[in-house]
Amino acid sequence: MSNVLIKLSKASADAAPVIKGERVPGMHFNPLQHDQVQAVAMEAFKKNKLYPVCEYENELKDNYIFIKCNMKIYDTEDPKQFIEINGCSAMGKTDKFGSGNAMSYAKKYAFLNALNLRTALDNDDGVDAAPFPKAKPIAKPKINVEPLVIETSDPVPKLHIFTNNKPNPKTNSKSIKQLADDWIGQMTSVAEYSKSPLYFEKNLTPIRENYKSDIISIATDPFEQLRVERTYDKLKSQIQNRSTNGR
Repeated sequence: MSNVLIKLSKASADAAPVIKGERVPGMHFNPLQHDQVQAVAMEAFKKNKLYPVCEYENELKDNYIFIKCNMKIYDTEDPKQFIEINGCSAMGKTDKFGSGNAMSYAKKYAFLNALNLRTALDNDDGVDAAPFPKAKPIAKPKINVEPLVIETSDPVPKLHIFTNNKPNPKTNSKSIKQLADDWIGQMTSVAEYSKSPLYFEKNLTPIRENYKSDIISIATDPFEQLRVERTYDKLKSQIQNRSTNGR
């Protein structure tokens, strides 16, 4: 067993990064394609005299098919030695393409997990992606304050401050912390039903658009912005672990 482990470790070190596909209209991220993942994995396997064989388990539901990939990676110089990568799974539609799509998706993640391939799953631009630009804080509006008016008719004087600014009925009365709590709740809800970090980002995009003004307001508070960013990273990590464990 030690020999095949050494070979697999070397294959992981030899493997090139996976280059994501080109974006297409309507897609906000670069897709991680099965054929590209397989090409990178197979080159590393062949170089180290390893060969993968997949067996699939399927479970047909009313509106989807669930497929699990169980991969065995054999030492071609000693076929009695192999390593198993079990549990990578995916769901597909119940049409004529569904089972094939789910099989490809599950096998893609078996390759990724077997070799720990570099794919930059935490961003959309590849292994050497530039960091996302930070949101610019919104300039606070200037308030014109008139002099204090003191009423002296009562024993205790009353102070009144008048401004020239008209009240805006559309102004959000929530605090920055409340806005951050609401947005974190939305992200947590979306993460619960996202089967991969890429799907999480895809599902979050239309909701992010609806919360655009709140997100901009949150960015004005460094503490709340950091709390949101840490929650986002934590949720993506949990989804990736859940996907890796085949849940």
